[in-house]
Amino acid sequence: MTCTEFLAQLDEMLDQPVAAPLRADLEEHLRGCEHCEITLNTTRKTIEIYRSHEIYELPEDLRDRLHRAIRAKCRKC
Repeated sequence: MTCTEFLAQLDEMLDQPVAAPLRADLEEHLRGCEHCEITLNTTRKTIEIYRSHEIYELPEDLRDRLHRAIRAKCRKC
């Protein structure tokens, strides 16, 4: 299984039961691919935070940099 194939199945893996053969392929890929393992874990954590409605305050300097980047991007459009 390639990373592209893994990412195409990520939704199904997170939202519904996956057939045993496919699950075995996904888990085998994860054992050898740190990038996809990080992607899976980050996606799970993002969903968990969203579902719990937790609010995280960004550090002020990060928030300011983010706002500047967004404004700069909007000016280019």
